[in-house]
Amino acid sequence: MSSDIDYKDAGSILAPLKNLRFFAREPVTEPLGPRPAAENYRGFHVNDWELCIGCSTCQKVCDNAAISMIHIPGLPNDPVKGVRDHRPAIDYGRCCWCGLCVDICPTGSISLTREYVHTCTEPELDSYFVLPDPNGMHKTHFPKGWSKTEQNDLLDHDRQPMAEMAPEARIGDFAEIVAGYTDQQALLEASRCVQCGMCHDACPTQMHAPDYIRAIWQGNVELAVEEIYRTNPFAHVCGRVCTHKCEDACSIGRRGTPVAIRWLKRYAMDALAPAKVKKIAAKGKSRKKSGRKIAIVGAGPAGMTAAFDLIKQGHAVTVFEALDQAGGMTRYGIPYYRLPSESLQRDIDIIVSLGVEMRYRTRVGVDVSMAELEQEYDAVVLALGLQLGRSTRIPGSDHVQVRAAVDLLRRIAAGESLAVPDKVVVIGGGNVAMDIARTLARLQKQQHGVVGMTVCALEDFAHFLADPEEVRESGEEGIEIIDARGPRHCVVNDDGTLGGLCTWKVLSIFDEQHRFAPKFDESDERIHEAGMVVESIGQMTDTGLLGDELTEALEWNRGRMKVDAFGRTSLPWLWAAGDCVNGPDVVHAVADGHRVATSINEYLTQEVAA
Repeated sequence: MSSDIDYKDAGSILAPLKNLRFFAREPVTEPLGPRPAAENYRGFHVNDWELCIGCSTCQKVCDNAAISMIHIPGLPNDPVKGVRDHRPAIDYGRCCWCGLCVDICPTGSISLTREYVHTCTEPELDSYFVLPDPNGMHKTHFPKGWSKTEQNDLLDHDRQPMAEMAPEARIGDFAEIVAGYTDQQALLEASRCVQCGMCHDACPTQMHAPDYIRAIWQGNVELAVEEIYRTNPFAHVCGRVCTHKCEDACSIGRRGTPVAIRWLKRYAMDALAPAKVKKIAAKGKSRKKSGRKIAIVGAGPAGMTAAFDLIKQGHAVTVFEALDQAGGMTRYGIPYYRLPSESLQRDIDIIVSLGVEMRYRTRVGVDVSMAELEQEYDAVVLALGLQLGRSTRIPGSDHVQVRAAVDLLRRIAAGESLAVPDKVVVIGGGNVAMDIARTLARLQKQQHGVVGMTVCALEDFAHFLADPEEVRESGEEGIEIIDARGPRHCVVNDDGTLGGLCTWKVLSIFDEQHRFAPKFDESDERIHEAGMVVESIGQMTDTGLLGDELTEALEWNRGRMKVDAFGRTSLPWLWAAGDCVNGPDVVHAVADGHRVATSINEYLTQEVAA
């Protein structure tokens, strides 16, 4: 309405005639049809496919069920990397243009354009509109209107920090470094999750992480533990040392820090009393005994997970372990400051409480043969760890002071005393190399008052194998890490003592066919003074327990037992799982245990039916 209207004449019969003056003015109404509207206008949706990962968060937040996820053939689909080959489609008959899909999108791929229209046709309103076209619904480019900004971003991109010991305090002992979340920290961290399920897809065990995270956010820790035990009986362990591929896939990590899925698992497990956890773990246990017996060789995560599943299915399970405690490489290969033995033992105790028979200090191949296990049991599982360290075989590596990392870690975990020189060099760049370096550095601090530890790795820092947090914490503890250095020979003094390690600069590690074929700059040579050299370049399984006859009968694949997709070997009564099949990784070992247990149960059930 114009400001020059005389409101005193509003009741006059001439008032309608005065309105005729507006016919001579330029109209101010919006024209029909598409046109740009004001900034931040909520027009029609567009989606940047280069940014979109198909996480479906937009679909979940929509109160009107106006968004569906459509499978698009040909797009990348990689669960480990957190990418799905799905894209959102909008039902404009349901959409209310609230913009929540834009506000919550983890990648910022969705926007609403400034396209202004008064009407849409019935076919447009009655059909879904998939969002590949950058020009929007009407195939005409319009500038972005409502899009992701700091003001309307619904996501919290910053992870809740976890309290940890200062480097100068932790280097003197083996106490656990991190303290775990408080109730408030866990609630706030859980609130960051958008329930997209990318973590579930990436986890080798297909863990229901969104469900237990939601339960933590609701303050229901008991429900969280129930969700965890649906897929992972080694939750105390995985809450501390899991390789957390789930976090690599987390959609929140696209523009911020991934949700601390591993730490939240740890919080839930530590928050609930062991007696309650045992009751939860026993849920679903069959009361009917099958009359079948399974032997499991090795009490690591793979073997004990298989035992957990099989005992709940009603089978009798006996685990044979050569050492005096269960846990395998998680007990004898991971330092206490990362995984306290008490936490591991909680997982073991819960599994054993279901009725698993444990035979400790029983060496298969010595105290009992594989042939005897075949005769006495209906199925046998080999769940062997990687107990043996690989050697570089460089000149001088046969010196008594050249040690294998796995041997040293096992001795220290078993409580043996170990004298450590004031200068040590570790060869390797993986997590085991970091573990032994940090372990020996603590002993150096206790025995000499200073740390004299050097790590030499083939890989450069951009391609390092160890977890970034392990590398960071090692540096904080005074450990020198030198990348792109290859071992050439161990220096042996004239008196026979070890003097150190000679290395060359690495130019490349693999050839054009990606085969291991390192090349070095021989002119760039360094001598690293040391009284001990530790090799940490890989591990292998001791398969001597099989015996010659069984070894000959099995099929092999590059030194490892050949198994099918369910862990069954070429012999019908024998399965294999864990590190001896897939290499060192706790959560993969757990997944392997589930897989062989399912296969064995189906095999035994089919036998009964036949």
